[in-house]
Amino acid sequence: MKKIILFLLLTFSTTIIAQTEKYAGNYEAHFDFNHNGVITYTLILKPDGTFTFHNYRKISAKNPEENSYGQGTWKVEKENVLYFHTDANSDLDDKYTIDFTNTKARYYTKSPRDKSDKIVKTKLKFFESDIPWIKGWELFKQ
Repeated sequence: MKKIILFLLLTFSTTIIAQTEKYAGNYEAHFDFNHNGVITYTLILKPDGTFTFHNYRKISAKNPEENSYGQGTWKVEKENVLYFHTDANSDLDDKYTIDFTNTKARYYTKSPRDKSDKIVKTKLKFFESDIPWIKGWELFKQ
């Protein structure tokens, strides 16, 4: 009986870890404009369920660089929907100021059943958030 319980526990743990590995990685969106301006959004999802976010903006040569950061935890509750959470006590400080609580993103990738040569970039698309400027973003997996 102990061996069966141990086997089931190990199988369940391995399945959960394998599911987070599917989503873990670096996601990025990069925009160049006005010959001098650039905006880069970088989101790193770690397999342990934590994330870091970096927003870099350099609008023009006249304006200074702007950096903003966020961090917290993420999990998958529904199939291909990631939920983000930032703990106000441990994740927010002078550097990490963006609160991702109540933020949701959908994970898109090419279906394993699709055998065509069509290229589908793996991405996260944010569809719900308390951060007004994040809705509709698409960050592509690197």
